[in-house]
Amino acid sequence: ASRIIRRYIDLGNPLNATALNAIGTRYVCLLNETDLNMIDPSSLKLASLNLSACSQTTKDILYVKAKRAFSDQHNTPAYYQLILPYLGGAPGVDLRALSKDNVNMNVSTLAELRRDALMSLTPSEVQGLLGVNLADLKKWQYKPPIWNWIQVQKQSELDKLQIGLTGGTQEGYINIVTPKFQAPSSAPLGPVAMTLHLLPALLTSFLIMSVLS
Repeated sequence: ASRIIRRYIDLGNPLNATALNAIGTRYVCLLNETDLNMIDPSSLKLASLNLSACSQTTKDILYVKAKRAFSDQHNTPAYYQLILPYLGGAPGVDLRALSKDNVNMNVSTLAELRRDALMSLTPSEVQGLLGVNLADLKKWQYKPPIWNWIQVQKQSELDKLQIGLTGGTQEGYINIVTPKFQAPSSAPLGPVAMTLHLLPALLTSFLIMSVLS
């Protein structure tokens, strides 16, 4: 497939809507950055693509072209469905604009957004994007990147969503993710804490005894 596409392009043929539909969802990710930049934005109006398996670079380039292609529909209800296949390349500023348009985004789509764009959104902006699907966010609470997003939000702001999300930062605190270790069941917490407290002194005594011996 890659060789056929390369031969087609090298012969000077355009990557128009007909070519994009022939390449299809399965092979569109084979196009390199130079190929993608050859695509006329208007071609995306008649193309049917799914970029979920493509690189972030591919998503970023085609989002910009799709945004231009559908700019005349920007203020219509149809715009969201037109731009939806390309949202994986949308920056945070465009997502914030969408959050005001009652688009009722699926949580699965939210999870596939650009990582930096998702992390820049506030809980109220995510609520605006999800709309009637907000309650589904609870089901995805512990799945990345939703869980990563939750951990950098203020818990007080998450509480305003009223769907039971937990894991945000408390006022005046920063969440630090650390590995969880189970405390030894054979030692009470008090002696363990005392041992850790005395450890520097015990090590010093051991070293002195080793030198003297």
